[in-house]
Amino acid sequence: MPDPTYHLNGAFKPTLKRRADLDGPDFFPTPAWATHALLDNERFEGEIWECACGDGAMARELKRAGHAVFATDLYARGHGDAGIDFLRSRRRADNIVTNPPYNCAEAFVAHGLTLARRKVALLLRLAFLEGANRANTIFLKHPPARVWVFSERITFYMKGADRAGGGTTAYAWFVWDKAAAGPTELHWLKPGYKPKRPRGVSASPNKHPRRWQAEPKRQCRYG
Repeated sequence: MPDPTYHLNGAFKPTLKRRADLDGPDFFPTPAWATHALLDNERFEGEIWECACGDGAMARELKRAGHAVFATDLYARGHGDAGIDFLRSRRRADNIVTNPPYNCAEAFVAHGLTLARRKVALLLRLAFLEGANRANTIFLKHPPARVWVFSERITFYMKGADRAGGGTTAYAWFVWDKAAAGPTELHWLKPGYKPKRPRGVSASPNKHPRRWQAEPKRQCRYG
């Protein structure tokens, strides 16, 4: 049984920027270019379920690319169907694409693989590759088909926070493809997806806030 709170058992500790993951309903903007990078390198056939859609940042980009998208979230963020607990759902989908809550990532992988007919693509910390627990529960039985590592750092800011500084954490798209055979392939996303910003100009407000939230006493609460 995967541990849905993998960071609480010592596998990793969230940085100060991530305090809302444990303490409240705040969520973080996800830049559209992170979704574009996935779509440029992976082909999706059939419907896509964005199961932790927040205010629709990723879902909108998927729709703009021509995909049929079903968007849900545990919390009402102004997009999709609210009140849907993905980890308790039995809804099937051709593909599942999302940026899961930090403290539920392992559980999202395990449950997503039972529901997706074709692909599960999750935006995760690159450090998700580490850890004996995941090695024994996820990667040994169900290794991803491909891991797409970002050459450029993604910066996640708490909703409403000042946007200063840059990201210090490496991220990657982890893709489980039920049609793939063979060992996991490691790829690097080419530089150029992240928009350039002139020196001295502060980061403009991101129009695509994302959902990530968890309560310590109620595991895998997300929004």
